[in-house]
Amino acid sequence: MIYYAEDDTNVRELALYALRQASLDAEGFADGEALKEACARQVPDLILLDIMLPGTDGLTILSQLRSNPSTADIPIMMLTAKGTEYDKVLGLDAGADDYLAKPFGMMELVSRCKALLRRCRSSVVSSGKNNLISCGPIRLNLDAHEAWAGDELLSLTLKEYELLRKLMEEQGHALTRPQLLEDVWGISFVGETRTVDTHVQTLRKKLNEALPESGNIIQTVRGVGYRMKLGD
Repeated sequence: MIYYAEDDTNVRELALYALRQASLDAEGFADGEALKEACARQVPDLILLDIMLPGTDGLTILSQLRSNPSTADIPIMMLTAKGTEYDKVLGLDAGADDYLAKPFGMMELVSRCKALLRRCRSSVVSSGKNNLISCGPIRLNLDAHEAWAGDELLSLTLKEYELLRKLMEEQGHALTRPQLLEDVWGISFVGETRTVDTHVQTLRKKLNEALPESGNIIQTVRGVGYRMKLGD
């Protein structure tokens, strides 16, 4: 199920029609309050969220969804007329998984939604062999899209998972913030952004809660960025 919060009726109905024609279940809402009420009744698989909404704006709603345990891990795509690089980074800093600027083509919208849904499936194994990456007690099952810390299955957002995967694939190597921003979020940006730092902090918190004796497996490399490495 896909939820779309958009106050422009024409845009909302056209997008919903395109999604349904692609065999995707979708419901639309004119404001953030209606969206949150729907989430309380049924948690969706994906949320499309406009920034310029009446009442509470989309970025505030995004923050509220991320702070609510029942909706914290839902992939969220921002759909907005604000298409500058700065506005895109603001959305990503606030916790969005993807960003699509208006006017957008309906085929692109459907394709991006399918890609997010496909990458977030955690219950379907795509092959007979598990594709595994490990760093000490941290393990990723790439086929099942699962992350484990010891015996605990981690509950990660899409970008937390992809960030962890990148760090584990390059474990021992220091990765710069711009490199992580481009490889994980797919954007090149010169300027101030806390996207990488914020996601590293939340990922560290979840790893430390699962493995309190392990210390910081994700290490800060001063003046460079981050690396994943066992030990000090």
